[in-house]
Amino acid sequence: MVGLIKRNLRLQFNSFGGVSLSLMGAIISFVLYLVFLRQSIASGLSRVPDLKQILDPWLMGGTLTITAITTTANSLGQMVKDRDNGALRDLLLTRPSYYHIQGAYVLSTILIGIVMQGLVMTFMSLYFSLMDAMTFRLDWVLPILIVMILSSVVWTTVNMLLLSFINNVDSLSKFNSIIGTAAGFFACVYMPIGLIPTSAQWLIEFTPAPYNAALFRQILLKDPLNNSFKNATPAVLNDFKESMGIGININGLTTVYSNILLLVGFTMITIIAILIVTNILKRGVLKRH
Repeated sequence: MVGLIKRNLRLQFNSFGGVSLSLMGAIISFVLYLVFLRQSIASGLSRVPDLKQILDPWLMGGTLTITAITTTANSLGQMVKDRDNGALRDLLLTRPSYYHIQGAYVLSTILIGIVMQGLVMTFMSLYFSLMDAMTFRLDWVLPILIVMILSSVVWTTVNMLLLSFINNVDSLSKFNSIIGTAAGFFACVYMPIGLIPTSAQWLIEFTPAPYNAALFRQILLKDPLNNSFKNATPAVLNDFKESMGIGININGLTTVYSNILLLVGFTMITIIAILIVTNILKRGVLKRH
């Protein structure tokens, strides 16, 4: 399995175009934020003190979620390519089991998702530190790393389930385009969740994306929120958190721990679905082989 993981990592990182494409969603959200989203959102929140110190980490939380979604989808594209060009059947001739091959796709994709999130986090932290004097706290590092790992696992499983139904490169290209575009909406980066119509909020909340973004934001925004809302009532602060997706309203705002439990729950359900689908696909591959 180690050899297969190395193969998948090499194929991913040897292609500069592939790496750039996997980050396109994150790049778009970052550029849109700098060009007009920050100003647009700030215009409606002019009474909030030190707003820039809130909006920058808010954007970071959403963009990290987009990165986890798109980079894992791009990495798992190799699985589709191997099925389409017959490489999967060739790999089975080298005697690794079908489940070992699938496991290698999963583990390499989780690693890729973590690395790419780390690169995006480093870039955004440096940029906002230089341009907006945002303070990067060392006590962020461990919790953010843990959330990056969780995010990578969550979106690897989700994308693996979705890509199990795609069998050719043409469909894969369309899938990646849709994912790259939709990720920003589901992570509530292009528009805060409080400004999205209720029916669309309902749809978004049935995916892991808003809880993933909320989890990042709750860690990154803990101190900025305490500073900006130190004179505000708890009700005012909760309304702000709900409107900005710093916690999702499910009989009260979700906390760090409830967001983690929800993401783990999404993952467990997806893994069960993957095992069922993989067993069906395995029979098809072996029959052709």
